[in-house]
Amino acid sequence: MSFQELSKKINVDIVKSISQLSEEAAAFKAARDEELKAIIEGKDSRFLLVIGPCSADNVEAVVEYAKRLAKLQEEVKDKVFIVQRVYTNKPRTNGDGYKGMMHQQDASPDGEINLIRGMVAVRKMHKRVITEAGLTTADEMLYPDNLKFVDDLVSYHAIGARSVENQQHRFVASGLDFPTGLKNPTSGNLNVMFNGIYAAQQKQELMYNGVEVATSSNPWAHVILRGGLTDAGEVVPNYHYEDLIKVIQHYQKSQLKNPFVMVDTNHDNSGKKYKEQVRIVQEVLRNRSWNEDIKQYIRGFMIESYIEDGRQEPGGGVFGQSITDPCLGWEETEDLVRYIAKHC
Repeated sequence: MSFQELSKKINVDIVKSISQLSEEAAAFKAARDEELKAIIEGKDSRFLLVIGPCSADNVEAVVEYAKRLAKLQEEVKDKVFIVQRVYTNKPRTNGDGYKGMMHQQDASPDGEINLIRGMVAVRKMHKRVITEAGLTTADEMLYPDNLKFVDDLVSYHAIGARSVENQQHRFVASGLDFPTGLKNPTSGNLNVMFNGIYAAQQKQELMYNGVEVATSSNPWAHVILRGGLTDAGEVVPNYHYEDLIKVIQHYQKSQLKNPFVMVDTNHDNSGKKYKEQVRIVQEVLRNRSWNEDIKQYIRGFMIESYIEDGRQEPGGGVFGQSITDPCLGWEETEDLVRYIAKHC
């Protein structure tokens, strides 16, 4: 094996101490976390909306978006519970391209990325959304070993299509005390996703950060539908009426705890045609009104949204525009959230 050591072992407590929540902010987050769990458990009938940029690459733009979203949350709070996407990790199919905030921050004197500074920046951004906007946040658990750096700040964890088959992700998810959405893999295979949810809802034993640990199980692990691709690269959505019925039948056969389905309106459900997210939301809400089972199980959306429509290349300079997947702009976002509140 050949690994070049770039730094000594990172002291997690020191990194956390740089951007800790105050006692008041921690109590606020804890209260919202309980509300979120009640929604997953079906004790709170509000619709869950996990919404925000594809990638959180610009701190000031993310915080500006958060402040706008917080005002919208106040407007729709009786019907919709909003958690902001602050996605600081970006999975790459072949390892190339933008990998997330941890990889982009301050370069060291020899010109190399400093991952420790990047992790500090990740924490600061999550904290600013919580304390300056009054929203709690979601992030993707791309690197399970990094979870300990943000476990006091992130309220909703997602396991992506490329990670859902990985046993380490599944077992670490079983030790989380927070709602965790598992996406179907890029193949669209539902069995893979449900096996992952089952594993996350069981007690597990594993080696984690060099220590043998036992997990307590995660009863809030649930489905995220994001569409899939055929071997030929053809997009296969899974948000249509028949698709939702299939997912419900899987849940009914599985006897998993707290059945809950979130529809990811972008990615392979939209074919990354970001404006299609509006139509997809409308279709799913119509199906909820048509079928009582769909209304009972499908109770959340994941939406990619930012200040400006579309996307740009990294370094493009447009404030509040995605540098990864294209997103809905703010005006369309406002209209869509209000539509959800009216029709959910």
